[in-house]
Amino acid sequence: MHLHILGICGTFMGGVAALAKQAGHRVTGCDANVYPPMSEQLAALGVELIEGYGADQLSLKPGLWVIGNVVTRGNPLMEAILDRGARFQSGPQWLAENVLAGQWVLAVAGTHGKTTASAMLAWILERAGRAPGFLIGGIPVDFGVSARGGGSEVFVVEADEYDTAFFDKRSKLVHYPARTAILNNLEFDHADIFSDLAAIERQFHHFVRTIPASGRIVVNGRDAALKRVLAQGVWTPTEEFGVQGGWEAGPPDPEGAFEVAWQGRAVGTLNWELPGEFNRLNALAALAAARHAGVDPELGLEALGRFKGVRRRMELRGKARGVSVYDDFAHHPTALRESIAGLRQRIQGSRERDGGGRILAVFEPRSNTLKRGALNEALPGSLAGADRVYVYCNGLGWDAAQVFAPLGERVRCLQDLNTLVAAVAGEAKEGDHVLVMSNGGFGGIHGKLLDRLSARV
Repeated sequence: MHLHILGICGTFMGGVAALAKQAGHRVTGCDANVYPPMSEQLAALGVELIEGYGADQLSLKPGLWVIGNVVTRGNPLMEAILDRGARFQSGPQWLAENVLAGQWVLAVAGTHGKTTASAMLAWILERAGRAPGFLIGGIPVDFGVSARGGGSEVFVVEADEYDTAFFDKRSKLVHYPARTAILNNLEFDHADIFSDLAAIERQFHHFVRTIPASGRIVVNGRDAALKRVLAQGVWTPTEEFGVQGGWEAGPPDPEGAFEVAWQGRAVGTLNWELPGEFNRLNALAALAAARHAGVDPELGLEALGRFKGVRRRMELRGKARGVSVYDDFAHHPTALRESIAGLRQRIQGSRERDGGGRILAVFEPRSNTLKRGALNEALPGSLAGADRVYVYCNGLGWDAAQVFAPLGERVRCLQDLNTLVAAVAGEAKEGDHVLVMSNGGFGGIHGKLLDRLSARV
């Protein structure tokens, strides 16, 4: 069948395109904006991309139009599809009916860490010889793609709480028939579709209601919002992580390695260099979920010791003049804080080897939630761990200088990208770490910074 996907360059819809292509379908798609890494993945798959949503695309006459949640009423192509009475469905519905049906689905949900925990879980299953299928909202370095059909009965899916489509306002995760579920954490986000945290908790509970009694829920035992979700009713055995008596992580050594225990009994040591408390919790969740699917935790530890991470999650994009430039997807205050803390841990652990250095945080408030100013009160504190802060404030509907004033002289708010690049490159010195945080392409700032630093005399 020929599928034409609207909003194909989003991480989820790009994954749907990859799965459909691997299944033998002809796949084309359109989007308003195209940027790596998804554009690169689609090009490698040979998926034809069309810029924009022109109604003339009706002439393609696909067997099915697959609609991403970026598409709204008033979109010219969508209006033409509706006028024509053509067959369409959402990406999550297509995934559930054509890929997940009959599979042992391991779904990873939560405000933070979904992508990394999903990648960890898929990698553990891969190293265990299970050849999992997966759809992840990023590109794991170990696999090189965000989605694949796999060669067995297990499938890992990143279970997003964002809405499904303009005609289906349920969270995507409600569509996924999970047998094993990770509930990583839960905070208020997506202010464009949720009025408050309670509304998101309700969607999570709809998801919990669909998990069978023979399944397993792996839940962050520290999270108060998740406790409220489960208090509404749970029909599935649960395992907690991050708390005493559940899955626990000991303190990391200077290299980042730590001991893992389950129900008070030592499981083994995870020898890796991934920084931060979030990554330790992600690892515990992935080990627990993999165990439910039949993978021994010792094998899970061995696999995670080889885990190379996910693109755009503390990804080192390059070094120039002794300055390291990182790309990180962080955009929620909690994620911003944890990313900075994780990088600080990495710097401190390596200080004896390379001299350490400062953290220059470069932040683009790009998400719908941040553009609305819904989390402004928490933003200054979330960036306080950096030595210098640069905020790209172009297009914001609120006064960035006022919001970030508590950071004092450490912060600069700039509306021009080239001016921002020049300011950061002018400040950075050998041994410094430039941490770029955005959930978008940020105008290719990483390459521009490296070029500017390289050209500096």
